[in-house]
Amino acid sequence: TTTDDREGDVIAQATTQDIQHVTDAAIAETLAHFTGALDQRPSAVSAVKVDGKRAYQRVRDGEEVDLRTRAVTVEEFAILDIRHDDTAGFSAIDVDVRVRCSAGTYIRSLARDVGEELGVGGHLTELRRTRSGTVDVAECVDLDGADLEHVSAPGVFARRHLPAVDLSDNHVVRVRNGVRVGIDVPEASTVALIGPGEDLVAVVDGTPSGDQYSITAVFPPIPPRAVAPTSESGVAGHE
Repeated sequence: TTTDDREGDVIAQATTQDIQHVTDAAIAETLAHFTGALDQRPSAVSAVKVDGKRAYQRVRDGEEVDLRTRAVTVEEFAILDIRHDDTAGFSAIDVDVRVRCSAGTYIRSLARDVGEELGVGGHLTELRRTRSGTVDVAECVDLDGADLEHVSAPGVFARRHLPAVDLSDNHVVRVRNGVRVGIDVPEASTVALIGPGEDLVAVVDGTPSGDQYSITAVFPPIPPRAVAPTSESGVAGHE
C-alpha cells in the first residue's frame, strides 16, 4: 500500500496463485533473513524529517519521498500465528509476529520488506507495543479509572536505568530545597537519588573527584497515596 499499512491505497496485489505458493516454511525462512543487523528504508509516511519537513507531510502535499536506509537491529522476529484467508474475495496471508528491535525500527517497513521478499507484497495490519525500554505493557495502566494506589513509583523505574543512592526523609527535604547533602556519589556517573517509598527525588552527576555532585533534575514529591512501591524479582529481556 502507499503507507505500508492497511490505511493506505492498494498499489499492487498478488494473484491467488502466487499467494497459494507461499508456504509457512517460506515465511519462517524469510523472517529469519530479517533478524539481526539490517539496513532498513523507513516508510515514506514516517515522521523522518527531510530538509526540515516530516516525510508524511511531504507525501500529503503530493511530493514523492525516497528516504535513505538506516541501520537497525531486529533481535527477535517470532511467528505467533499464520492464517490463510480466502473469505474476503481474494487470497491473503495474515501473520502474527512478536518483534524485539532497536529504537528507530519501523515495523511497517518490516511488513513491506517481508512481503516483497516473498514475492507477494505485504503491509502492516495491526500494531501493539508491548514494551518500551524496561517498561512492560503489564505495568501500564489506563488513565481512565486507573487504580493509582497500585501504580509503580518513579524510583522503581529509575533503579532500572541508573545507579541509585537512598536518602533519608531529612535529606529528601534538603535536596528538594536545593541544598547539597553529604552523600557518596560514584565518580563521574549519573545517579538517581531516591527517598522512602521509592520516591524519585533527583538525578545528579558525580564529579571526577568523586567528592561533589551537580544536580541535573529535581522532581516534585509523590502525591499522597498516588503510587505504591513495587517489589521486583527481576526484569525481562518499541511504531
